[in-house]
Amino acid sequence: MATALAVTSYPHIVKNPGVRGGKACIDGTRIAVVDVVVAYRQGQSPESIRTLFSSRPLTLAEVASALGYADDNRAEIEEYLRRDAEAEVKVVQAEVLRQKAARQ
Repeated sequence: MATALAVTSYPHIVKNPGVRGGKACIDGTRIAVVDVVVAYRQGQSPESIRTLFSSRPLTLAEVASALGYADDNRAEIEEYLRRDAEAEVKVVQAEVLRQKAARQ
């Protein structure tokens, strides 16, 4: 059964329910727009983002399209970031509880 590929109005950006949970990704990769955004917010330049991910070098057009998509869809990106932060907190909490139980 094939999954539906949603083409966005941004060149190079697609959504596929079977890839990264349907997050907006750079076409032909598993690199999510939110991954590019995080790198950019951490101070990476668009030029350095091109080779930051291991799947394949990105083009500047792909990076620019990802950043443009993120700028126009801020609520979606912020929601992904919020969920990721919550998941991180839960992992840390579970580790603290595991260590506490091991000491008892």
